[in-house]
Amino acid sequence: MSAQDRLTDALYGLGWSTVKKLPEPAAARLGRTIADLAWKQRGKGVQRLESNYARVVPDASPERLAELSRAGMRSYLRYWMESFRLPAWSAERIRGGVEVKDLHHLTEGLAAGKGVVLALPHLANWDLAGAWVTTKLGIPFTTVAERLKPETLYDRFVAYREGLGMEVLPHSGGTAFGTLARRLRDGGLVCLVADRDLSASGVEVDFFGDTARMPAGPALLAQQTGALLLPVTLWYDDSPVMRGRVHPPVEVPESGTRTEKTSVMTQALADAFATGIADHPEDWHMLQRLWLADLDPEKGRP
Repeated sequence: MSAQDRLTDALYGLGWSTVKKLPEPAAARLGRTIADLAWKQRGKGVQRLESNYARVVPDASPERLAELSRAGMRSYLRYWMESFRLPAWSAERIRGGVEVKDLHHLTEGLAAGKGVVLALPHLANWDLAGAWVTTKLGIPFTTVAERLKPETLYDRFVAYREGLGMEVLPHSGGTAFGTLARRLRDGGLVCLVADRDLSASGVEVDFFGDTARMPAGPALLAQQTGALLLPVTLWYDDSPVMRGRVHPPVEVPESGTRTEKTSVMTQALADAFATGIADHPEDWHMLQRLWLADLDPEKGRP
């Protein structure tokens, strides 16, 4: 392991061991302080976040974009402070920490014996939403995690999410799709963060007026297993409670090839994501390149 990898792993370990011991108001203040310092540094992540917001709010002035990026960094650090503290939260705190609109789409789908795929963008705190599903609703689910470097950091994330009641599969290795399909055929729940493609085989979609690439997995799983595909968006307000909405199901088209159906369904997901992001852009934690115009034109990669 390189020195940089050891430092990264140590910093995350420090966060999990130290921040979770802080009182909640102190953790919130610490998050805001770190966010404001990072925002003032104007590093690559902050610049990319601001550039992405410029696509979401195309008529925003430079001053408005600066306000958005500052709020975005505060939201991003709220995510991290909550995530570091989640293992120490009581079941009561988790149950009271989320409020979701139109939850019936999920509960009715599962009650009908169908598997359900929940697809989310990088909005607010998807880990808290997952902990709420397992704790408040009592529903276990399976998800996929990108393999991080160093490997010890990936192991930390897997252990952390499994400790919240999630089954976590590695994104790489080629076996995740088959396992997810089996869970869905058994009537289970699968949750996937799905607004950024991690491979070179994503589906091109129109997203805020330009072309981006999103993963085909949610649409393919719904087609192959008959599971319900539900977009979910999350956001913060000024309270300690995170808000969310389960959008209506994305239907499988009656005609067309599998590729054509996947394209239509993934575009429907992108449209639902765009609705939630446009309403709460500061809670969209996209500090990476996303649109094809921002990627290498030859390789299609950052």
